[in-house]
Amino acid sequence: MQAENTINANCSEDEAASNKSNDTKAAVHETGRHSMHNAVVAGMLSAVAFILMFIEVPVPMLIPSFIKLDISDLPALLGSFALGPIYGVVISFLKNLLIILIKGTGSAYVGELSNFILGAAFTFTAGVIYHKQKNYKRAVKGAVIGALIMALISVVTNYYVVYPAYEKFFGLPMNVIVGMYQAIFPAADSLIKCLIIFNVPFTFIKGMIDVGICFLIYKPLSPILHGRK
Repeated sequence: MQAENTINANCSEDEAASNKSNDTKAAVHETGRHSMHNAVVAGMLSAVAFILMFIEVPVPMLIPSFIKLDISDLPALLGSFALGPIYGVVISFLKNLLIILIKGTGSAYVGELSNFILGAAFTFTAGVIYHKQKNYKRAVKGAVIGALIMALISVVTNYYVVYPAYEKFFGLPMNVIVGMYQAIFPAADSLIKCLIIFNVPFTFIKGMIDVGICFLIYKPLSPILHGRK
């Protein structure tokens, strides 16, 4: 009787160990599948962002024509909400890397660097705020704050990096750059005024256009983004 109990106990232990092993294998398999899905979606979104970089519209009545409106941060915002904030940064990076590798740089790489910094700040901020408590209000709050941060950072990147690089590498005098802004609004008589009066609201509106489209298409795309049937 005692031997039978011992055998039964050993069988129960073996069964428990087997179930635990199977659960571990299933968890590892699910984690691997999830990671693979995220990588595939991030790659797809990066490709779409790359294509959207070529669809840009000048708005010369609102800002100098060398600055154009595009929605190439939209895929990174989708990725940040669906996959996590790090993926927003990754997609922003891959988009600019593809531009450099396929199209080449037309700005001594500073344009691509600035685009990456701004897009990463925007999408990472939105994703972090949303993922702390996933609901619609948090998504809106994160997206608006992210767009605002992107707009403010644009002053720093343009003032210290982009426009000085244009002056140094392309021989474009700063007074000529400022003059392009003054042609629209004569009171913008310094670079910092130009950036605050024009670039900050322009960049914020650009971000909010991305946000508006994101909220329109996020739900229909959710099965693809999350790998659900």
